[in-house]
Amino acid sequence: MKQSAEFVTLMQQNRYHIVQFHTPEFIMSSTSPHNLNRGLLDFIDASPTPFHAVANMKAALEAAGYKPLNEKNSWGTLSTGSYYVTRNDSSIIAFNLPDINLAEAGFQMVGAHTDSPCLKVKPQPGTVKNSFWQLGVEVYGGALLNPWFDRDLSMAGRVSFADADGQLSHALVNFKKPVAAIPSLAIHLDRDVNQNRSINPQLHLPPIVLQTEEGDKPDFRALLEQQLRSEQGELTVGKVLDYEICFYDTQPSALVGINEDFISAARLDNLLSCYIGLQALLAGSKNKANLLVCTDHEEVGSVSTSGAQGTFLPAVLQRLAQDNESYQRIIQHSLLISADNAHGIHPNYADRHDEQHGPILNKGPVIKSNANQRYATNSQSSARFRQLCELADVPVQDFVVRTDMGCGSTIGPLTASNLGVHTLDIGVPTFAMHSIRELAGSQDTSHLYNALKQFFN
Repeated sequence: MKQSAEFVTLMQQNRYHIVQFHTPEFIMSSTSPHNLNRGLLDFIDASPTPFHAVANMKAALEAAGYKPLNEKNSWGTLSTGSYYVTRNDSSIIAFNLPDINLAEAGFQMVGAHTDSPCLKVKPQPGTVKNSFWQLGVEVYGGALLNPWFDRDLSMAGRVSFADADGQLSHALVNFKKPVAAIPSLAIHLDRDVNQNRSINPQLHLPPIVLQTEEGDKPDFRALLEQQLRSEQGELTVGKVLDYEICFYDTQPSALVGINEDFISAARLDNLLSCYIGLQALLAGSKNKANLLVCTDHEEVGSVSTSGAQGTFLPAVLQRLAQDNESYQRIIQHSLLISADNAHGIHPNYADRHDEQHGPILNKGPVIKSNANQRYATNSQSSARFRQLCELADVPVQDFVVRTDMGCGSTIGPLTASNLGVHTLDIGVPTFAMHSIRELAGSQDTSHLYNALKQFFN
């Protein structure tokens, strides 16, 4: 599938250069099931990092008339309209401000996260072994490591550099083409690999980037400088000072199956929820106080300035409320739907599920519950969502982890405890969560979209 996103440099503000794309037709086109899925695939392929995902969402919001806000500036009393604000350029909040009393109405909020497990390049990464230049990596989040082997990998992320005037600047880069690989060890050298394969992340994961000649000393920062000059010809790039770069699989997202029943892609957890939440927000009523929040660092606990356990969302809501009494009332009148993928029942491993709570792909979004508050759902919030799904004619499923197994978590409990807002956890069922390539149902995107659109209307 040819990627339709064309990246260009659109703005230069405060020495920060954001690489964005001309809003492609899929962002604003008809949200028929086919267009919704094609739009999702293009969005994922155009968003190899949280920085790129947020830049792409910004472009779509601006095309729809949303106005940017800056946390460094005074907001005063905002007029009615639609706005967005970012933090760290990896988290974003977009919202409508209608002519209503927010303290009486509250917000309809949908939350998701922009990050996914990956391999991040270390600060001093380059090593040469047996003539091969490799880059040291850290494992970000709870990644399934085996699928990273024997893939065509590229790199993308954010680079900080000094320009010609010595001023600090930042820009996004995306190599796009395959630039690295992590080859498996041949079975002839590890006869027990199919019975017992353990991976040492320090020893076995550094990708091979190039083969060197004797005496060569490749410089990763020089490579980034070259890439910056290639991508952003208008910028004067001086010395690269630092970076946040990760590897990603270059295989394009796809609809798979005889009847295209499935979506196969990287980062479905949780760019699927970000994209569908964005589309639902854009289709939602402008007479409602609707809000979409997509935060970074969920895969590592959300403890950061731009994570769900940070101050981003409460700070924005406090500024909109303008006084503590109104803020507390807004919170109590609001509902947050935490949208994050759920574990679909795998036909080859059905015993890993509670047989009464095994979600099926393409059978609708899943209400996630946990008695130990690993999910924020309670009977009140789940009843509200079931009612929404009935009104939207959307099927709904339930997920509860086996009682003898541990349960993951989401931004739901963190946001609920941080704000005190009524919250529930939902998501579409998925296979191979946290793999380099995940699988979801192609009908579930429409199911989730229709449910969230009903919520926003």
